[in-house]
Amino acid sequence: MTGILEPDDVFAMPGIKHAAPKRGFPEHEIFPQVAYQIVHDELLLDGVARMNLATFCTTWVDDQARRLMNECLDKNIVDKDEYPQTAELEQRCVHMLADLWNSPDAMGTLGTSTTGSSEAAMLGGLAAKFRWRKRGGTGIPNFVCGPVQVCWEKFARYFDVEIRQIPLRGDRYTMNPDDIAAHCDENTIMVVPTFGQTFTGLFEDVEGISKALDELQATTGLDIPIHVDAASGGFLAPFCAPEICWDFRLPRVKSINASGHKTGLAPLGAGWAIWRTAEDLPEELIFNVDYLGGNMPTFNLNFSRPGGQAITQYYDFIRLGRVGYRNVQNAIYTAGQHLAKGLTESGPFELIHDSDPKHGITAVSWKVYGKSKLNLYDLSDRLRTRGWLIAAYPLPADREDVTIMRAVLRHGFTHDMADLLIADLNRSMKVLDKHPLKTSLTREDAGGFTHNANALVSTADLQAKVKAQLDGHAKSSSKKAKPAKSKSGKK
Repeated sequence: MTGILEPDDVFAMPGIKHAAPKRGFPEHEIFPQVAYQIVHDELLLDGVARMNLATFCTTWVDDQARRLMNECLDKNIVDKDEYPQTAELEQRCVHMLADLWNSPDAMGTLGTSTTGSSEAAMLGGLAAKFRWRKRGGTGIPNFVCGPVQVCWEKFARYFDVEIRQIPLRGDRYTMNPDDIAAHCDENTIMVVPTFGQTFTGLFEDVEGISKALDELQATTGLDIPIHVDAASGGFLAPFCAPEICWDFRLPRVKSINASGHKTGLAPLGAGWAIWRTAEDLPEELIFNVDYLGGNMPTFNLNFSRPGGQAITQYYDFIRLGRVGYRNVQNAIYTAGQHLAKGLTESGPFELIHDSDPKHGITAVSWKVYGKSKLNLYDLSDRLRTRGWLIAAYPLPADREDVTIMRAVLRHGFTHDMADLLIADLNRSMKVLDKHPLKTSLTREDAGGFTHNANALVSTADLQAKVKAQLDGHAKSSSKKAKPAKSKSGKK
């Protein structure tokens, strides 16, 4: 035999004895198992996804869904000529969602999968802008909304549309129907209710907003459509609160966006944009592209993208059906209500949303009531020591004096996990009561959740800021203290 046999143990192989490349593109190759181990071990520093109660995104999928995703890694969903069955499954999902959301022409309307709800929201906004122009609209278009996810601020900036964001007032946490008329005019391309608000988890009153716009049209002649941002609620209310009228049953609702990868239970990278009828999607937004041997219509912001998410979404639809989705989502609501009950029994908390399916999504949000000195940023930071990621942030405009916490509960969150979280909350509050931080964390320390309530700041960053503040106090104190002099007058 010639040559030297490589060791069987990956931790004895060449390449792993050196630091991972960090500056510039690496020059030499290494064994794939070594490269895998390096990346795998670095990712151990990430949090546990299922304990991240700040994210809305799916963190649990079954083995069959994982297999389908793996089998579709090489499928480009845009190449409909090469992968016609992938395109067929995508269209089946579109028609199923149109049916679920009560389109008057479920099999004839138009829709598309997207990389997420943000892209779907922008497509809905663009369609509204094009319809407004076609009706003769001139000048700078605007849209009206309440407290929204940052994607709508991006839409406004990227596509030159004025965002008219109605501030909160009084004890209101959502946009109310009686706030609408004062913000609309002839350049309003749409009103955007959020059916599952990012900040609190509450549903906005789509039916009430539609009636308010009916009244506005009767008095002014303004015919303003609705686009519903149902990023999370679109896969909850149809199963758990079907009596809520928020979808295409309202003729004024022209389009809906939703996240398949949130409460739709699909893996990350699945969103949906659906129009009430084919006429509600302007032809100007549809491109017929000659690509890889075929002609295909497309109306996405992204072009090449993987097909596995849409395929796995179709798998979820046919595996669960209406009954299965109802069972799964009701189980999450029940776990959320158990958490809400535990919160009210544990501390000085006032619930904003208690995970009631008639009022909002599978989330619990709360604030501190009374004269309690409990700092929610401190509590959020303390819970991180046990692995829980729960956002603390101020409410939007005109209610920024109120700080809240919000836990988003997803498929895989159980009654037992709620008990574990409640126990850790109680332990954390006892520690903070016995050992309060000398410098409490502020909203700025915690990242300032003014726009995106999903953003999180690392524990290390928080600790560094607190340490810097404490060091600053110590230096300030030492400057004030004068050094003692010896009898000779020397320091």
